[in-house]
Amino acid sequence: MNKDTKIFLAGHNGLAGSSILETLEESSYKNILVVDRKELDLTSQQEVEAFFLKHKPEVVILAAAKVGGINANVSYPAQFLYENLAIQNNVIHFSYQYGVNHFVFLGSSCIYPRECLQPMKEDYLLTGLLEPTNEGYALAKISGMKMLEYYRKQYGFLSTTLIPCNLYGPKEKFDLQHSHVLSALVKRFSDAKRENKSEVELWGNGSAKREFMHVKDMARGVLFCFENNIPYDYFNIGSGIDISIKDLAELIKQKLSYQGKVKWDTSKPNGMPRKCMDISKITSQGFKTIIDLEKGIEEMILSYNKEL
Repeated sequence: MNKDTKIFLAGHNGLAGSSILETLEESSYKNILVVDRKELDLTSQQEVEAFFLKHKPEVVILAAAKVGGINANVSYPAQFLYENLAIQNNVIHFSYQYGVNHFVFLGSSCIYPRECLQPMKEDYLLTGLLEPTNEGYALAKISGMKMLEYYRKQYGFLSTTLIPCNLYGPKEKFDLQHSHVLSALVKRFSDAKRENKSEVELWGNGSAKREFMHVKDMARGVLFCFENNIPYDYFNIGSGIDISIKDLAELIKQKLSYQGKVKWDTSKPNGMPRKCMDISKITSQGFKTIIDLEKGIEEMILSYNKEL
């Protein structure tokens, strides 16, 4: 792919999309199409087709999605399913119809079964029941992956799906209604320290384990797909190392020098017991992450404090 290739990046304002845009620009790609939601509703079939008819991009990166943490997923499952299906169906189908050469789709580690063997391999998709708390979102992501697989088989439409672990980094939301676990913990402990609270209450019992990756590493992975001759397939992408929510909370607490206690609300769900991915498939192609979790947490604390 040359530096003048016309690239449509859908979702450039989000956590993943903004980092992908920055990485493309840093790598001297000059012909990047981005459009705000108020100008292009990706859930509208008519608007998406008109956009592709007018611009005819050569490469599409689909980073646009309705996303959120466990609370948002439990509260709005219908929206998570409908909006993500609509976005994916429109962008994938019209990419094919209007001659896109390569499509990159961002999946999610929540596609794997709740009781999945660990670490999770790409082959474990659809081998068991999903985690109920984010089933709507997971079903949508699985449908997007399968749609691309079938378009490749039936039409020869070339695509790569990256399945990232839990992402964090610049532009992460700190709103507790929509934030993911790492940013929510940073907010809770930062606020407790600033307000001199004696304890922080957290959901579950802290036993659930999660794998985290800085969004900048994920963006490097997207670029890696374009710039290297890797197979058109599914690829887990992450650090390959997980941490319990309890240990993550203690690490953030330590970084903030917060002296209060942690109280676990065991009436609230833990979510999937463990999510650690087997990343051997993409590392065999030559890709690896470079930003470690402790450095990333320090960056997130600074980012949150700038918002205050």
